Amino acid sequence: MNWNHELWVVANTAIAMVLGGLVGVEREMANRPAGFRTHMLVAGASALLLGIGMVWLTHSREIADGLEVQSDPLRLVEAVIAGVAFIGAGTIFSRGQKQTIAGITTAASLLMVAVIGVAAGLGYYVLAVGATLLTLATLTLLRWFDRIVRRRAGLPVSDEDNEDDVH
Repeated sequence: MNWNHELWVVANTAIAMVLGGLVGVEREMANRPAGFRTHMLVAGASALLLGIGMVWLTHSREIADGLEVQSDPLRLVEAVIAGVAFIGAGTIFSRGQKQTIAGITTAASLLMVAVIGVAAGLGYYVLAVGATLLTLATLTLLRWFDRIVRRRAGLPVSDEDNEDDVH
């Protein structure tokens, strides 16, 4: 087994964790149910799962000695999405007499950092960084824009009324 492949996976996992952590800092500052560490771990787990799959595929080809080993990498991505769906569901909750739902944006940000982790895990660094920047822009700039629109429409903009996509 080639240690370089494993070190590459560790490096990709670290990159994914840093990028996921950037999104997590925004969620932490907004006092949301999943913050810095959760986003880092989701992105890192995604990258690690994809990396392990790639290392295994390379290793299985080496030990198969000329036999063609086939694998569908999208199955690994599906596993990531299934795991994140479980975690994301835990961040969405109902509250109050009005049966409002909060946490949808945080659940979506967890899904996004999982996909960022997949991109980093596969070595697509430009995609991973670009997606991180787009995610941060969506979470910060659009919150600011939403507050302006709410003020102009005469709608409440307090922290309580401006929760994570409360419906």
